[in-house]
Amino acid sequence: MNDYLIYTDASADIAPSVIEKYDIRFVAMNYTVGEEERLCTNLEEPSFLKKFYDAQREGKETHTSQVTPHSYIETFAPLLKEGQSVLYLSLSSGLTKTYDSVCLAASELAEEYSGAKVVAVDTLCATGGMGLLLEAAAENRAAGMSIEENAGWLNEHRLEVSHWFMVDDLMYLKRGGRIPATTAVLGTALNIKPILKIDEEGKLITLEKKRGHKLALKELANKYATTRDESKNRVYIVHGDCPERADELEQMLREINPEAGITKMMLCPIIGAHTGPGMLAAIFFGNRSSQ
Repeated sequence: MNDYLIYTDASADIAPSVIEKYDIRFVAMNYTVGEEERLCTNLEEPSFLKKFYDAQREGKETHTSQVTPHSYIETFAPLLKEGQSVLYLSLSSGLTKTYDSVCLAASELAEEYSGAKVVAVDTLCATGGMGLLLEAAAENRAAGMSIEENAGWLNEHRLEVSHWFMVDDLMYLKRGGRIPATTAVLGTALNIKPILKIDEEGKLITLEKKRGHKLALKELANKYATTRDESKNRVYIVHGDCPERADELEQMLREINPEAGITKMMLCPIIGAHTGPGMLAAIFFGNRSSQ
């Protein structure tokens, strides 16, 4: 049967047209801006995201909360009760415990509902990488794959998604424990822009450091040129409210691959809370193990 629903969480970035075409659904996630608690239930509008990043620039701290097993149960139980199964694509287990939460919920729900199921996939991806896998999952379902076949395909191909990031403000990585405080202070003073990627375990690691955003942009383009899968043209460019840099990166990527199918969008607040304004990423199918 291929009439199951496809869900993800609000840390995913995916083209709105794909959401509408394939009825991709979201599990809500909580985050805070200063003292204000918010609930992200779907893609946020660009105007709203602009205000989010402006709030960060004004000095308001941003944090996120993990989805609890109870939240998953509340979301999925009414669907299972109606006999609908769910294929759920989770944010990387290397970045959060969300996957553990959904697995606990799926196990509990399986005891009560035998006619439908929740099948969870740890994407080992984030943001637009989840978008690429969601697109593939939707196309697989449309082609007739069962929920188990689709989950198997996603597990087999998830490490083919490459994520290359640059960040503008090192203090956000410092707050998240990614770099020590001394490195953040010194790097900020020297205008250092680290180049990061998501590794084979789904964890965020720093590979290189470039001085200034121009060199960092060139390095993102170079990673695309040297590590991409030339048989696949889909690319996500996601950014933390730096549209000019995103446009510049898009032009670079199109010079490398004129056939590139690029979706360019602002980064969701769930990930943006930890990377800050000025973050920029190129995400595509390629060699994730490349340095």
